[in-house]
Amino acid sequence: MADVYFANLRARSHHESRSQKIRRLFEAAGFDEVVRPDDLAAVKLHVGERGCDTYIHPVFARQVVDKIKERGAHPFITDTGTLYAGSRADAVRHTVTAIEHGFDYAVVGAPVIIADGLRGDHWSEVAINGKHFGSVRIAGDILAAESMIVLSHVKGHDLAGFGGAIKNLAMGCAPPSGKAEQHAGRPFVEVERCGGCGKCTMVCPQAAMTVVEGRARLNPEHCVGCGDCMRSCPTEAIEFDWTTEIRPFLERLCEYALGAVLDKPGRVGYINFLLGITPDCDCVPWSDAPIVPDIGILASTDPVAIDHASIDLVNSQRGFAQTALARNHAPGEDKFMGVWDYTDADYQISYAARIGLGDASYRLIEV
Repeated sequence: MADVYFANLRARSHHESRSQKIRRLFEAAGFDEVVRPDDLAAVKLHVGERGCDTYIHPVFARQVVDKIKERGAHPFITDTGTLYAGSRADAVRHTVTAIEHGFDYAVVGAPVIIADGLRGDHWSEVAINGKHFGSVRIAGDILAAESMIVLSHVKGHDLAGFGGAIKNLAMGCAPPSGKAEQHAGRPFVEVERCGGCGKCTMVCPQAAMTVVEGRARLNPEHCVGCGDCMRSCPTEAIEFDWTTEIRPFLERLCEYALGAVLDKPGRVGYINFLLGITPDCDCVPWSDAPIVPDIGILASTDPVAIDHASIDLVNSQRGFAQTALARNHAPGEDKFMGVWDYTDADYQISYAARIGLGDASYRLIEV
């Protein structure tokens, strides 16, 4: 059973501010043992797609950076390039977006280094001998770091259903080619619902979508399974076959997460922010209304336990009406399934535990 430390959001003095709670969580979770003097220490987070505003606040990241510096280590903020076209598709635009969102040295106190290089080709293979992959592709500068603190904004996700530490490791530490390996599944077009508007052709990063005789067509040889077309379709004519695709996708996700930390036993810490819990990933260029109230902040050295605790805390809330949460509003009901009815957050947790990424059972300790 893994320890997961929890800080609620009540504050009646400066000693109880969220910044102070992050610093206390860092200490309580034992991150002083994770980060050692002279480490090149990665602070892995998602800087948010341009247009999104619910990514982790740079001031919160600064607290982690400062704690790492107190250990005599050398932190850097990091992320990897995206599979889809957008404001983070290469290291130049990614860094510009990070600075626009407040992740510059004056605010966070550490440089931003895009871990997979200028065009996403700086990576190495990590052997995992998994069900789907013998080896996985992990960004070179993630592998080069001696230690890593993973900061994750807990939210929904249109493919994984739920995004926390596991997804941050899997997608966030992989180059675009590794992200493509994880997606693998291909959508299909319900032609009778397609209006031929062409929005899917405009967002597809691989030119896999075309409109022929007023209907969208997919070239599966070019498709990388990123889902941009599905998100853009106003008539919901593009779908994945979730009856066959969802569990293999989650398995591939978990295997990539394992590869991201396999070379750092005891040298990775996790902080999950249960704030602004939106239905979508921070990869989309907007932020929808939160589906439940803000809850608090968690810290652990176990990615599976912290994600399991995050799911349980979200599900314990009463969901907000007039949001993307269409059902399951009562406390105890599955909130992420109330948004994405094909999701299986429990399977993500159980498979991650099965392959040795962490422990599904946890002890919640309030600090």
